[in-house]
Amino acid sequence: MFNKILVANRGEIAVRAIRACKLMGIKTVAVYSEADTEALHVLEADESYKVGPSPVALSYLNMDEIIATAIKCGAEAIHPGYGLLSENPDFADKCSKQGIVFIGPPTEAISSMGIKTTAREIMKAAGVPVTPGSDPLESEEQALQEALRIGYPVIVKASAGGGGIGMQVVESPENLQKAFETCQARAKSSFGNSTVYLEKYFGKARHIEIQVFADKFGNVVHLGERECSIQRRHQKVVEESPSPVVNSQMRSQMGNDAVKAAQAIGYVGAGTVEFLVDENLNYYFLEMNTRLQVEHPVTEMVTGTDLLIEQIKVAAGYKLSWTQNDIDMNGHAIECRLYAEDSCTFRPSTGVITKLVFPELDLEDGEFVRFDSGIREGYKVSAYYDPMLIKIIVKAPTRQRSLELMYEVLGKTQVEGVKTNTALLQSIVSHPKFMAGHFSTSFIEKEM
Repeated sequence: MFNKILVANRGEIAVRAIRACKLMGIKTVAVYSEADTEALHVLEADESYKVGPSPVALSYLNMDEIIATAIKCGAEAIHPGYGLLSENPDFADKCSKQGIVFIGPPTEAISSMGIKTTAREIMKAAGVPVTPGSDPLESEEQALQEALRIGYPVIVKASAGGGGIGMQVVESPENLQKAFETCQARAKSSFGNSTVYLEKYFGKARHIEIQVFADKFGNVVHLGERECSIQRRHQKVVEESPSPVVNSQMRSQMGNDAVKAAQAIGYVGAGTVEFLVDENLNYYFLEMNTRLQVEHPVTEMVTGTDLLIEQIKVAAGYKLSWTQNDIDMNGHAIECRLYAEDSCTFRPSTGVITKLVFPELDLEDGEFVRFDSGIREGYKVSAYYDPMLIKIIVKAPTRQRSLELMYEVLGKTQVEGVKTNTALLQSIVSHPKFMAGHFSTSFIEKEM
C-alpha cells in the first residue's frame, strides 16, 4: 500500500480523498492556488504546497508543477479527483514516466473515451447500444445530410467535449448552420479541438448512468444505476439511486452492457458509463467518464461501499473487494448539489461564507445524512472555480422518505454570505411530478 498520496484537486473532492487516505493510514499532500491558501483541503492534509496563482490553468492544471511537487515530497501516487486533470491522458502519462502511480485508468482507456466519436465506434464493436448519430462532420453540408438521415430534432456535440459545453439542440434545417458554427467555435476554445458530430435528440429522455469498477486482474463489476436527469444547462443538480424507472431486469441489462464497455477498453478503477433512456425505456450509450463522478456518494450509500478507498486499493495492485454477487442495493439515496448561485439566473455568487451550519436531525433506523463539503466559515468563494459548495446526501428505506428527509435537511442547512440554490432544490424535491418519478432532462426548463 502507498505511504503518501498527493491529491491534485480542490474543494469537496479533495477533502473526500484526503479523509479516505487518513482512514487507510496514508499520509496526504494537498496542492493549492493563491486563492485557496486557507481552503479546507489545505488545512486537512498532512502537507500542502502552493502550485500557482488563482487561475486554474496556472495552478490546478499545471501538470509539471504538480508532478514536481509529488517528486519533491515523496508521494508515490496522485489522486486526481474529478474534473481538472482527472481525464487528461497526458497527465496520466507524465505520472507514469516519473514512476508515480496515477490513481485512475490506463492512459489508453482515457484517450479512447476522451473523443466521443471514437468511443461510439468502440461501443458499437462491443455490442453496446449507441445513440443514433453521425461520424465526425467535415462541413455544414454534411451536417445537413446527416441530420436528414437521423431525423430532427438533433443535437450538435463537440467530439472532444464534456460538461455540456457547446451542445446545441436543432429542431429544423434552418437552425443547423448557426448551431454547427457555434458548437465548433466553443469546442475549439474549450477543448482545442473543433470537431463536432450529431446525435438524435430525445426531448423527454432520462440520463441514467452505471457505476463500474475494475481491477488489474480483469475483474469488472457494476454497482447499479444513478438517475441524473435533473439538470440545468446540461449539468446535473439532483441525483439518486436507484432510478424510479429501472427495474431489476433493466438494471441487469444496463449493468452488463456497462461491464462490456469497461472490458472493451481494458479499464481499471472507478468509471461511469452514461446512458440516454427514451420514453419507451430503450437505452443508448452516451459516453464513459473515466474517473470518479461527483454523484458517487449515492452509490456508496445504497451499496454500502467506499469507492475512494477501493480506488486506492486497486491502484496499489489489490484485487477488487467484491464480486458481482456481493453487490446489493438497499434503500434509496438522493444527492443535491448546493451551489453558490442565483436560483433564477444560475449566475455564480461570490463572497465570504459568514455562517455555515450543518443540522443534526433525529433519524429513524435506516436513515442517514451526509455532507461532502470543501468550505468552512470565513472561506472566500471565488469566481475562479466551480460554484458547487456542498453535496447533501440522504438515505432512507424508501424514495418517499428520502425526499421528505432531503427537504428537511435543505431547510435546516445554513449557508450565509453568498446566494445559494437551496430554494430551487427544495422546489425540485417537493414537486409533484418529481415525487411521482415523472421527469426528464428538461424538467427544470419546463416545470420550474
